[in-house]
Amino acid sequence: MPKDNSIKSVLIIGSGPIIIGQACEFDYAGSQASLSLKEEGIIVSIINSNPATIMTDKVIADHVYLKSLDVTSLEEILKLHQESAELPQIDAVLPTMGGQTALNLAIEAEERGVWEKYGVRIIGVDTAAIEKTENREEFRKLMVEIGIGVAKSKIANSFLEGKEAAQQIGFPLVIRPSYTLGGYGGGFVHKKEDFDAALSHGLQASPTHEVLVEQAVLGWKEYELELLRDNKDNVIIICSIENFDPMGIHTGDSITVAPAMTLSDRCYQDMRNQAIKMMRAIGNFAGGCNVQFSVNPEDEKIIAIEINPRVSRSSALASKATGYPIAKIAAKLAIGYNLDELENQITKTTSAYFEPTLDYVIVKIPRWNFDKFKGANMELGLQMKSVGEVMGIGRSFIEALQKACQSLEIGRAGLGSDGKQNRNIEDIMHKLEHPSWDRLFAIKDAMRMGVPVESIRKATKIDRWFLNQIQELATLEQELKRYSLNNIPKDVFLTLKQKGFSDVQIAWILGNVTEDDVYDRRKELGLRRVYKMVDTCAAEFQAKTPYFYSTYDGENESVPSDKKKVIVLGSGPNRIGQGIEFDYSCVHGLIAAHEEGYESIMVNCNPETVSTDFNMADKLYFEPVFWEHVREIIDLEQPEGVIVQLGGQTALKMAEKLYEKGIKIIGTSYPNMDIAEDRGRFSDLLKDLGIPYPKYGVAEDAEEAIKVANEVGYPVLVRPSYVLGGQGMSIVINDEDLEKAVVKLLGDLPGNRVLIDHFLDRAEEAESDSIFDGDDVHIIGLMEHIEPAGIHSGDSSAVLPPFNLSKDVITKMEEYTHKIARALKIRGLMNMQFAIKNGDVYVIEANPRASRTVPFIAKAYDVPYINIATKIMLGTKKLKDFTIERKLKGYAIKEPVFSHHKFPEVQKELGPEMKSTGEAIRFIKDLEDPHFIQLYREKSMYLSK
Repeated sequence: MPKDNSIKSVLIIGSGPIIIGQACEFDYAGSQASLSLKEEGIIVSIINSNPATIMTDKVIADHVYLKSLDVTSLEEILKLHQESAELPQIDAVLPTMGGQTALNLAIEAEERGVWEKYGVRIIGVDTAAIEKTENREEFRKLMVEIGIGVAKSKIANSFLEGKEAAQQIGFPLVIRPSYTLGGYGGGFVHKKEDFDAALSHGLQASPTHEVLVEQAVLGWKEYELELLRDNKDNVIIICSIENFDPMGIHTGDSITVAPAMTLSDRCYQDMRNQAIKMMRAIGNFAGGCNVQFSVNPEDEKIIAIEINPRVSRSSALASKATGYPIAKIAAKLAIGYNLDELENQITKTTSAYFEPTLDYVIVKIPRWNFDKFKGANMELGLQMKSVGEVMGIGRSFIEALQKACQSLEIGRAGLGSDGKQNRNIEDIMHKLEHPSWDRLFAIKDAMRMGVPVESIRKATKIDRWFLNQIQELATLEQELKRYSLNNIPKDVFLTLKQKGFSDVQIAWILGNVTEDDVYDRRKELGLRRVYKMVDTCAAEFQAKTPYFYSTYDGENESVPSDKKKVIVLGSGPNRIGQGIEFDYSCVHGLIAAHEEGYESIMVNCNPETVSTDFNMADKLYFEPVFWEHVREIIDLEQPEGVIVQLGGQTALKMAEKLYEKGIKIIGTSYPNMDIAEDRGRFSDLLKDLGIPYPKYGVAEDAEEAIKVANEVGYPVLVRPSYVLGGQGMSIVINDEDLEKAVVKLLGDLPGNRVLIDHFLDRAEEAESDSIFDGDDVHIIGLMEHIEPAGIHSGDSSAVLPPFNLSKDVITKMEEYTHKIARALKIRGLMNMQFAIKNGDVYVIEANPRASRTVPFIAKAYDVPYINIATKIMLGTKKLKDFTIERKLKGYAIKEPVFSHHKFPEVQKELGPEMKSTGEAIRFIKDLEDPHFIQLYREKSMYLSK
């Protein structure tokens, strides 16, 4: 069936602020869907309250509504479009791109008659299909009806029903609440004594107060299939995904591998057939769908776990893994097209009605932030706890696994072999039996210490095939110790590189050589990385998409052009302190570079985001933002320069190496960035400029720190240099606490110096974002924090423009911004943090890069500030070339959003280290707004150290 031409205008519901369990993979889906519908001439409106994402930017949709995700906001938008002569009436709503938030909101609006009232159709799925899949009892009944195996289970809407179900099924049990995301409210119950508390938590977590009490198939293998279905009931499998971790760990917290590695062909075909049957049974549905199965490793018996009638967390991964843009095609299916009427987006010559073939392996590893939640239960289970993820692409499982480890931003050079191994066998064995974020590394450590593979398998229930692969790394490490750098046989060296060993790992194993020595020797031997194309069809058809990964195998498929080019370094995995706002900046940087006539090249390893969409850059390298990989891409491409200002601290950390190697940094120079990042040198600069700053001192050990603290006066703020998100910062009030804080900091960040400055207790805090082009400074925005100094700016509610600062204070903030921008010779962006006490303005820090707040200000003022800043960094434009008109009426508030519900055992307290996972934007007309008044009343409530 061709496109339904009656659909002229579509509303896409977003997923709201980033929280654990629902992250930027849904913003990626919504962005793709919007661009896909716009290609069809459809006018797209988006509702989403998240200002940090590219999805809520004018480059993505025709009309963007930064409003809270509730029925009232939906009605306001539908009414506006119905009554305005300039706006088209909305014909349809697409709720399958915004995760559980969007689906639940669509159902609530339907129940309240909103869609009917405004003549809006739900497309992509109907509420009956949602009900069948999200309601645990309906899903179980449907599976039984169509002959698909399910675990023994019973539904419970009350405490009494839950206890009866447990008695009938027996322990261990799993509790699965209906209509929740990220496993929220769910969990395993191993013994009767723990059941009451778990059942109560599950009933409260479900919006319908309903749970499924189910037999726990712990230790079984877990698989996902990503599918697409059209209106004609054509179904294709885009990707099979195998969980490295067995059942018992939420898929969002599992290491996953595509394609499935350990399935027999018979079992895989059976699983395919069951998935297709399930998808055709759920009713009116056209789009992307995710089906999860569990397989008994003893006899390959298959049971269905769940089906999601929407794009899922894994859809983003599957899209990046295969090059098949699921959300883009799903949006076209939602407006009536069938698969055989659409073209393959990669080859442009074949149909979209085909199943991708992979001649490489994908490994996804989640990224956790337990360090931000002191006292949290770190054991992984049914409730998702990770904040982001990375993806590695290689010719083998083990190469992809090592590349994913290098991408994690946890200071590892691969899977072990880097001097950071654990040697405590009791601790290692505990980690194997009790999965946490570092179990993968514990497996390698156990093997290094001689623990047999079979013992590890029994402790972890991980398939032996995966463990044998990791054992090979331990064997290779031992073999390499027999050689010195100059006598490693070329074939041994090649094997090491094909197995994903980084030059840093090889240098550590050999001892007494550096990473550069290994790199130089490798070049002498002619061992160079080659780049292969992600083409969806195992090179059977010619692909048109410049989307590459590196390996050591045969010919290089990435041919550098002779155009002038620029590389943008991405921000790696989402984590607390560095989230989707930096991806927003990278996307705008790519667009701006392209507009200025440059070939724009992206390097990033985050599968959830828009920057790694294959049509965002002229060339995409899906590679770790890790020095060795970045260096070789630069060697190949020979760009005019590299942009490090847009990718947060991940990209900024590369600046020193780039500078040392004589590679041009686009924008502010490394020596000037270094002054701003080095807390001590920056304070010296402020002294020279006559700008007030808190009294400070720099220490390299605890003894020196105590001396400094007593000179500057308690309370003091202790912080390391070169970190983001307030990592390691704390407020201390005595010598004993200071000693503990400094010893811990220097243990976590060896070689770093610690800045100790007097903490301005009860001061107000404010910040500025600005652009400097060498001649003129433009202040993007001044924001006043509602919370006092001491709470990290990322955890503060910030108001634009300031609401309570005197004219004199604002003038000083502007004057200091100008002075510092000139002194640091900023080219592009700079963020500054201020503390205000008794009318005096103190400068706390300056960040010579895109900040967390620039996307928020760009949305609030409706000005494309990153685009402007990138063109200034490139030197192709000056500030005077732009006409900047701010469009904000009243105030905009940036409101942090936390995921404390995932860690109920952790007290909610805020301090200098950032803990929020996302943010929302709220517009208010004036300071009489009741929401603002409430925020202001609670401003100091959670302040802690």
